[in-house]
Amino acid sequence: MPIQNQKVINQAKQVRLLLLDVDGVLTDGRLYYGNNGEELKAFNIQDGLGIKLLQKNGVKVGIITGRSSALVARRAKELGIELVVQGREDKLNALNDFLATSDYQLEQIAFLGDDLPDLAVIRRVGLGVAVANARPMLAAHALWQTTASGGHGAVRELAELILQAQNKLESTLADYL
Repeated sequence: MPIQNQKVINQAKQVRLLLLDVDGVLTDGRLYYGNNGEELKAFNIQDGLGIKLLQKNGVKVGIITGRSSALVARRAKELGIELVVQGREDKLNALNDFLATSDYQLEQIAFLGDDLPDLAVIRRVGLGVAVANARPMLAAHALWQTTASGGHGAVRELAELILQAQNKLESTLADYL
C-alpha cells in the first residue's frame, strides 16, 4: 500500500496512540436488537489483528465511544485494549480528560471516526482519519480517508499505514511468512 501524501506519512510516523470510535468504525454502524432486548454487534477479525499488530509494535490503542455496551468492553478486553471510554458523546472533552493524565501529545495521536460526534477530535489530533463511508462533513476535515468502510477493514488499513510510515510493516509481516 503506497502512501502518496507526505503530510499523512509524517503524521503517521509520530503516532503512539490510535483512538477509535466503535459504531461505524469497529462495526458497520448497524445496531442489531433481538426479541429479548439483547444488542448484537459484528466486529471485523482483520481489524482485530490490525490492533494486535499495532500493539506489538508499541502503538497503544484506545476507544472513545458515545454509546455504552458490554459488547464493546468484552471486545476491548479480548484485544488487550485498556483505554476504553464509553458513554461520552463529548469525545473532545473525553480526549482532553485523558490528555490531562497522560504523557501523550496531540501530534502522537491518531483518531478514526465516521460521523459528526467524531469531528472535533479528528480536527484536533495529529492524524485525523475518516472511514471510507464517513459522512462527507467529517471526511472533509480528516487528514486521510481509508478505502475500506467502517466494520470492513478500515482499522486494519489504518494500522498498516501507520506501521508502513514507521518502517515496521515489512518486519511485522515477516513474522507470518
